[in-house]
Amino acid sequence: MYHPHHLTLEKLLLWHDPSPRSGSENMAIDQLLLRTIINLPLLRFYTWNKPSITFGYFESRTAAHSAFPDKELHFTRRWTGGGIVDHRIDITYSLIIPHSHPWAKLPGAESYRIIHQSVALALNQTGTLCTLTPHNTGDGSPTCFTNPVTHDIVAPSGKKLAGAGQKRTRHGILHQGSVIGIQNTTQWQQAFTKSIARSITPWTPEAALLEQAAKLATSRYASTEWTNKRP
Repeated sequence: MYHPHHLTLEKLLLWHDPSPRSGSENMAIDQLLLRTIINLPLLRFYTWNKPSITFGYFESRTAAHSAFPDKELHFTRRWTGGGIVDHRIDITYSLIIPHSHPWAKLPGAESYRIIHQSVALALNQTGTLCTLTPHNTGDGSPTCFTNPVTHDIVAPSGKKLAGAGQKRTRHGILHQGSVIGIQNTTQWQQAFTKSIARSITPWTPEAALLEQAAKLATSRYASTEWTNKRP
């Protein structure tokens, strides 16, 4: 079923989210997608309506503010792990793998690797040379793009181009990815979609999901309690 070196999904739902959103709303939508997408994997491309920084579930809020002291920035703690990400410079996507899918049964490092294989293939196809790192090559910094870890994507110079955070629950896997160095966003998104799946079906959410996301964004991701979970 799968090529031994480049695994692909048989079928994929694709949502190009047309609305720039706040950090808290983007995080809430991804959480609800993981709960509700039960049959096929879903790929979501999305953007930000304000200059935004997100930081991983286990990261310190103080560290995020120290890394990016600009007072105009908006900070949101993610549900996934990973470091501190500057969304002013990246292309952002999320991949939902429902619990019934074989990829959801893979070890975390392996699911991270096979997703990043497709990210890297699409980058190379659209003019950005890169490879996957075989091991940690960073300095331990909490700032995402200065700290490549195993199976992240780097340029020939060693500069990190792509990383991600994952969350695993009984519903499946939420993989939140961030990519920089893209020469043409639309071309890369098309190449990535084709490289990760054989059959693609456009998808849009029900209005009820977006209404729930707006409430969850306010009650959880925009709350001081959530933001200061690790001060």
